Amino acid sequence: MIRHPFGRWAAVGSLLAALALSSGCGTARPDRGQSAPTATAQAAVSPSPAITAAATEDLRDPAEVVSEDGLLKTRIVVERKKVRLAGRYLWALTYNGLYMPPTLRLQPGDRMEITFENRLPDKVTNYTNLHVHGMHVSPGGNSDNIFLSIDPGKTFDFKYQFLKSLEPGTYWYHPHPHTQSAAQTAGGMAGLIVVDGLDRYMPPQLRGITEHSIALKDFQIVGDSIKTTDLKMGAPTTRTVNGQLNPRIRIRPGETQLWRIANIGANIFYKVALPGTTFHVVAQDGYPVNKVFPLDSIVIPAGARYDVLVQGGQAGTKELITQPYNSGKAGNQFPQATLATVVSSGSPVEQAALPTTFAPVDDLGKEPVAARKTIVFTENKAGTLFYVNGKQFDHKRIDFRAKLNTVEEWTIRNDSDEVHSFHVHTNDFQVMSINGKPDPNYGLQDTVDVPTRGNIVIRSRFVDFPGKTVLHCHILNHEDAGMMATLEIEDDATATPTR
Repeated sequence: MIRHPFGRWAAVGSLLAALALSSGCGTARPDRGQSAPTATAQAAVSPSPAITAAATEDLRDPAEVVSEDGLLKTRIVVERKKVRLAGRYLWALTYNGLYMPPTLRLQPGDRMEITFENRLPDKVTNYTNLHVHGMHVSPGGNSDNIFLSIDPGKTFDFKYQFLKSLEPGTYWYHPHPHTQSAAQTAGGMAGLIVVDGLDRYMPPQLRGITEHSIALKDFQIVGDSIKTTDLKMGAPTTRTVNGQLNPRIRIRPGETQLWRIANIGANIFYKVALPGTTFHVVAQDGYPVNKVFPLDSIVIPAGARYDVLVQGGQAGTKELITQPYNSGKAGNQFPQATLATVVSSGSPVEQAALPTTFAPVDDLGKEPVAARKTIVFTENKAGTLFYVNGKQFDHKRIDFRAKLNTVEEWTIRNDSDEVHSFHVHTNDFQVMSINGKPDPNYGLQDTVDVPTRGNIVIRSRFVDFPGKTVLHCHILNHEDAGMMATLEIEDDATATPTR
């Protein structure tokens, strides 16, 4: 049975409060009669230290499921499996038995049909669903409807119709059942989606270049399991790229590659850098930029993505790292860690001139504003309960309403001492300012950090898809502990499709 499980969510929320939530491709091995560890057993044991290793294998890009004749049709099975990960066999929450599941690759205007089967153990916390993060698609029915729940032992058919105007870039898919989003995503349930089309904005010499997925996933270990309960953001964690521990990324001196860097973990921040090399951003959050802009390091909160051009340097080896990052005095200090080893070798190639201008973008700063709203993120002193405008999430309550075919301006205020990341479903937004300073418009986004004791101002155009959806902090621990609100996009009788 597919149902809205909110009646039991209150009880599960109480359980989570009691637990005090705080701020490779895996090759399946036969279970051999072993049982998965219980949540209680996990919570009673401290996580193991992060695993580190020398680079011993080349980066493996995830397998792909590619659309054909306008249709991507596939099956996703959710299971608890033992997978080979970081040199060990660990219990994980998997899609199709893999810690790093296939990338779903499609074209603008395609349809996507996913037969989704939940084979998790039949327990109250193992209901799940599927969210296609960042994608402009209907939030209702059997599309990107995060209010659905698929119970253990049940199957559901998701169907998505994408517009021809869907922006090319990198997106991702993950579970979104309230109170369980962090646990399931941290357990391993996350994969990439790629919408083709960036090539049309590239100069001819850069079309068809080598591209790599740099999918950033982290896990904490308790015994022989990936930890899914009582998650602590500051606890030791093992960071992987495509499910691999410190893989080698090969590039020739002078060669230009496209890297799709995506933080598809549940909670933690990355500050990605390749010392001595500049990243040239061509798309952000699945939206091509109007001007290619350089960054020496990229702060990437959970959920955010950057498509970047990288050029090989002189022959030699460098480490792709995440630099130290402090999310505030009520947040966490994330240490430096190695993500991958970049090896520049082989016959040098002439370094291509990189583009400066790129794709056309919307400029909502020129649009009339139909309404203004203020959204305030707060938390209790213990850092265990989180709020939007002083309220915890309640699916029965409509917190915000917007009219289809209008532009609204929202001020997102962070009245806490840790960084929160703002995310909204269905429609992207333009960041207008951060702490009162105008922000350059390179294109729309779907996930952005809100500084401690600060604010951002955004504008969003609500188009094409009416319905009930959500906005929330994309630190999933915070979302599950209440920092989410409902948004109703209301249709107008005179509204007509804009695209």
